[in-house]
Amino acid sequence: MKRSTLYAVALVAAVAALFFYLTTARATQTCRVCVEFRGRTNCASARAGSVKDAVAGAQQTACGPLTAGMDDRIACDNTAPISSECQTR
Repeated sequence: MKRSTLYAVALVAAVAALFFYLTTARATQTCRVCVEFRGRTNCASARAGSVKDAVAGAQQTACGPLTAGMDDRIACDNTAPISSECQTR
């Protein structure tokens, strides 16, 4: 393998590692939320820097498979979760 190819692969790996670290380093809260919408239930987890953001992210993720269209999505996002538990990392 050429030296330039090896350097390029090492650079790409370093940038990917830095990107991963920067996106997860401030995520100190992990929350799992369960949502019931129109008779169906789904649960999801999310990580963020605050409990509020982690709960919102988990609820949006949980609502995804339960909705069809933007109106349903907004309604589901505004529904109170049936359960929510958070942990500090």
